[in-house]
Amino acid sequence: MNRTTGLLAGVMATTLAAIAAPAFAQTCEPARLAEKYPGLAGKTLRIGADPQTPPYVMREDGNFENVIGVDADLARAVFDCHGIDYEFFLGGWSGLLPAVIAGQIDVMWNNLYYTAERAKQVDYVIYMQAGTGAMARAGNPTGAEGIDQLCGLNVGVGLGTVEEAAMRTETAACAAAGKPEINVFTFPDVGTGARLLDSGRADILLWDLAFVDARVKESPEKYSRAFLILSGFQIGAGVRNGNDELLAAVREGLEIVEANGRRDEIFQAYSVDVELGLPAAVKTD
Repeated sequence: MNRTTGLLAGVMATTLAAIAAPAFAQTCEPARLAEKYPGLAGKTLRIGADPQTPPYVMREDGNFENVIGVDADLARAVFDCHGIDYEFFLGGWSGLLPAVIAGQIDVMWNNLYYTAERAKQVDYVIYMQAGTGAMARAGNPTGAEGIDQLCGLNVGVGLGTVEEAAMRTETAACAAAGKPEINVFTFPDVGTGARLLDSGRADILLWDLAFVDARVKESPEKYSRAFLILSGFQIGAGVRNGNDELLAAVREGLEIVEANGRRDEIFQAYSVDVELGLPAAVKTD
């Protein structure tokens, strides 16, 4: 493992253990909602999502009020499978997890990386592998080809993300080596981060790999991918600790949409590699 690939894993890797759980049915059973999940029957769940995080969640062209994307469509598929009513609660990405913890929304379903620290307050159902992409302006004028080549550059990272933690560690390494420190800019949502790059305030934007690849594919005249980092992290839907009924419903629904092929259809619709998919697994610590 080279340093570019391994640094985030070294800084942020954690042991992920799935709790034992019984096998679920492999077909949708909306008529059995009240029997299987009585606490969810008659309730409208609030799904937290940021509409500025393509390909995970974004506003539909021509229908501004509707959100689509990998995570939005997966959430719909899972809750429709159970016959559970839901609505999307839209806001900045960095505010969604606190809203789950405070009980203002029921689930954050939006490119949420598992970390042991976050798992102290939210439980996860994992369904996807993660990586980090380094997005630069077209042609990568910085010339950076790895995380160890960022000393002296302006780097944008999401507030409270694993990338922010990695950059704090890396800039200390720059200083220890007698090199210029990294100027780390934090942003509350990826739309703001992209504007840092567009305006020239940031040389590199570190964000989820699928987002970076989608944005580069969409606007190759503006952006390029400088490098990628295979972090070893996993992405999941997050619910407040102790909400075991909802956790079980999300896991069962994800198992069903994986088994019937709907998950892979959703990935392919948004140009996300189906090999990034993982078997649904509950993580509580």
